[in-house]
Amino acid sequence: MTGDPGVDALIQQWAAEREQSAEDREINQIASAWLADAPQSAPGIPGQRKRSGAATWAQVDADPSYLAAMRARLPEVPEDLLAAAAGWWQMIGDVAEAAQWWDAGISPLDQRALDYRAAGLAPSDLARRLGPLTVLEHLRRGSAPAWCVARLARQRRDAAS
Repeated sequence: MTGDPGVDALIQQWAAEREQSAEDREINQIASAWLADAPQSAPGIPGQRKRSGAATWAQVDADPSYLAAMRARLPEVPEDLLAAAAGWWQMIGDVAEAAQWWDAGISPLDQRALDYRAAGLAPSDLARRLGPLTVLEHLRRGSAPAWCVARLARQRRDAAS
């Protein structure tokens, strides 16, 4: 046809829709109406289900101690945003660890700290210097957490030898 696979697929889809029988069009119309009427459920945390099988995702309630700590640091932030952030933070550790990240310069609402932690960074690493910048400054400028971890490991290796 045109040589572009995306355009060719769109033309084929359009041609197939034009060739549908009246019965096929009615089936598609009923299916679309049925899907539009389906109840919309709020998303939950992946992997936590109310029941086994193909049930909807379960909501995770934020720990009140996390909410209290976050509310103390961010009093002007809406409750629903705090609850969402607290739900993610409580999965990585306790309030004391989250407070260490906050004290190191990562906002409680900044979910990138979860990526930093998964890459192997600790809150104490954020203040370490990699050249003229700290690790936190490198991260804020767009450096990959894995790069920072590798540079810190090299720095430790060089200091040990």
